[in-house]
Amino acid sequence: METILDRIIEEKRKEVQKLREGNCIKVDAKPRRSLIHKLTAADEIAIISEFKRASPSKGIINSGADPAEQAARYEQAGASAISVLTDSTFFKGSFSDLRAVREAVELPILCKDFIIDSSQIDMAAENGADIILLIVAALDQESLIKLYQYAQGLNLEVLVEVHDQVELENALQIGAQLIGVNNRDLKTFTVSLETTESLAKSIKDAGAFLISESGIHQKEDVERVRNAGANGILVGEAFMKSPDLLQSFKDFRLPLAGGLQQ
Repeated sequence: METILDRIIEEKRKEVQKLREGNCIKVDAKPRRSLIHKLTAADEIAIISEFKRASPSKGIINSGADPAEQAARYEQAGASAISVLTDSTFFKGSFSDLRAVREAVELPILCKDFIIDSSQIDMAAENGADIILLIVAALDQESLIKLYQYAQGLNLEVLVEVHDQVELENALQIGAQLIGVNNRDLKTFTVSLETTESLAKSIKDAGAFLISESGIHQKEDVERVRNAGANGILVGEAFMKSPDLLQSFKDFRLPLAGGLQQ
C-alpha cells in the first residue's frame, strides 16, 4: 500500500531529474553558522522555529506569511535556528523562501526537505542553508552515508531524522551529532510524543544532541520532551498560527533537564 512518504519521494525523484538537467551549481565549502555550537553552550532548550505555509496533514497553515518578516520575528523572539520548508508540491515552500530568510536573519538555517540527491544539497547550500535534513525513512543506508558525507564536505551540519529504533541505529552508525526524532510517522502521519520518550536514552547515551520534532503545541509538550532529554524542539504550526508569538516563545523557553547540554 502506497504511503504519503512514498508519494512525496516519487515527486522528489522528478524534481531531482529537473535539477540535474539544469545548470550545475558549484558550491564552496565556506564557513557557516553552527547550531551544534549553540547547543553545546545552551542552558535552556533550543527552539528551531519553522517557516511553514502548509503540510499534507494540516493543509494550509498560513499561506499569507512573508518568510523574511516571519524569520525576523522568530529571531527577535529568541529562536536558536530557523527551519525553512523548501518543498513546493506538498508544503508550498521554495528555495526563494530560503534565500529570503537567509537575507533577513543571522541565525543558523535548516533547509527542510526530502533530500534524496546531492543536487538538492547543492541548492540548499547555494541558497543560504547552514544545516540540511536527512530523513532515514526516505533513504537506504548507502545513500544516507553518501549524502551525509557530501553535506559535511560543504561544511553543512546535518540533522538526521528518525522515527523508530531501527532508524536510530542507522543514524548512530554514521556518527550523527544532531538527531531529530520525528514524533509524526511519515507513513501514516499520526503523532505521538512517546516517540521522543522511547528513543531519547539511546540518543543521549551516544552523546548526540536530540531535537524533538512535530506535535509540540503547548508548554506541557515542551516540558514532556525536555524531561525526556531533548536539547531542542522544532516547531512550525504552533508558531505560524500563534496570535502572540513572543508569548509562545516565552512559554516554550525552558531550562534544560538537569541544566546539562548532553
